[in-house]
Amino acid sequence: MFAIVRLRGEVNLRPEIKDTLAMLHIHRVNHCVVVKEDPHYRGMIQKVKDYVAWGKIDDSTLAMLLERRGRLSANRRLTEQYLKENTPYSSFMELAKAINSGSASLKDLQIKPIFRLHPARKGLRTTKKTVQQGGDLGFHPDLTDLIKRMR
Repeated sequence: MFAIVRLRGEVNLRPEIKDTLAMLHIHRVNHCVVVKEDPHYRGMIQKVKDYVAWGKIDDSTLAMLLERRGRLSANRRLTEQYLKENTPYSSFMELAKAINSGSASLKDLQIKPIFRLHPARKGLRTTKKTVQQGGDLGFHPDLTDLIKRMR
């Protein structure tokens, strides 16, 4: 699974990039989505690479996102009690492993696919350059660090 975090806003945004961000359901800065690793999403990520940070997400980070930022309909918090009563999973780690393996999806469990994050603690390096150039945009080999600073 890939986690995609939007880092840049909408000023001077080309319409095709705006449409792609809308298809990914990333409408605001500091929002994060988790998507499958398939060619369709890879193409969409490639299109918006100058506006987002993305990378593979591990089970522990996904469990942390679900626990701290997971929301249900009507903006209710996702709790372990809800998981035990309404899903076959009893903990956030079990759910994260199932989502990462592809045997479960957030949509099927009525969990919102968007995680609203805080701005990064101690700030971002820059939103004008890629990771290889010393910035924060593009593919992160270790996206976990960025997500943990934004929790």
